[in-house]
Amino acid sequence: MLRVNQFLSKVGGDNGSELLGRSPAMEKLRKLIRQVARTQATVLIQGESGTGKELVARALHQESPRASAPLIKVNCAAIPENLIESEFFGHEKGAFTGALNKREGRFELAHGGTILLDEISEISPAVQAKLLRVLQERELERVGGSRTIKVDVRVIATTNRRLEQSVARKEFREDLFFRLNVVPIHVPPLRDRREDILFLAERFLGWAARKHGCAAQRLSDECRGILSAHNWPGNVRELQNVIERAVILGGDSPLVESAHLCLTGMPGSPPSVPEPASAAAPNTPVLADADDFPTLAGLEKRHILAALERCRNNRTQAAKVLDISVRTLRNKLHEYQGSAGNAPAEDDGSSPEEDSERTAAARPRHPREIA
Repeated sequence: MLRVNQFLSKVGGDNGSELLGRSPAMEKLRKLIRQVARTQATVLIQGESGTGKELVARALHQESPRASAPLIKVNCAAIPENLIESEFFGHEKGAFTGALNKREGRFELAHGGTILLDEISEISPAVQAKLLRVLQERELERVGGSRTIKVDVRVIATTNRRLEQSVARKEFREDLFFRLNVVPIHVPPLRDRREDILFLAERFLGWAARKHGCAAQRLSDECRGILSAHNWPGNVRELQNVIERAVILGGDSPLVESAHLCLTGMPGSPPSVPEPASAAAPNTPVLADADDFPTLAGLEKRHILAALERCRNNRTQAAKVLDISVRTLRNKLHEYQGSAGNAPAEDDGSSPEEDSERTAAARPRHPREIA
């Protein structure tokens, strides 16, 4: 159906989008998914951020009788408060300022298939009441309309909160919670299934090496020990990002070393135990913390220069690898020029005059722009 193409997300592939793991907890989760998928029951998936709640929802859809129909995702946390009702239920022409045409909502687009309500805890009480009617009656009315529209959809909701606590605080309707919580599924955090850490790390290493054209093939023993000991507050998403960064920083080395992980001192990393004074070698200088640990700006600079080296100083390719604009990359390189003393050659098609003008107008950038 062409009308739903813009809302469909890619499924499968080798980019870490599969529900991976060999631990007993993951085997139990996959068994539950197979058992629930063949039914029409509403499912509430709960778990911490980064655990893979959306992957569970996709697996439920793919293994269900509705697999050939649309899977429509609504990110409730990303839609502005004044637009979420229109996104859910659609609107008629002229229903509000800017409603120049009639528009079908996500529930209509998901007719015959599945709708995924991601971060359901973020919707307002007013929309909660209208959503309750859809779950009870499987019917809705567009904003500004009076015609009742029947929909045939399976509802899957996800949240990283404990909805029972939100209900107790009167932030979430109790009757809606009961409607959503027909089949609850809890996705365990990565720290509770440590058997999967190295298995996932090796899968992500192969994927990242292919994606970035790097030489990484395996993890060093020290690297494996650090990964196993880390507490992973960001769960599988954090692990994937750490491995991708390590592969990039490793450059042409087939072996990923512990230094490439940049995990020391990060939240979730095990505390370092200082050596006793008697164990230290005589006359060995002790570094202060500020000297012993790289700054965020230093890591940022090292990361950018490593990407440039990997791309043979081609700024356009390096910007693509870093997922930033060429202009942002150029501004960063001008910042480094004074301290590094060697800026990579111009190769992005811009004249020196254009670079000079852009550099003069550029403002300092926050590190998050290149994260």
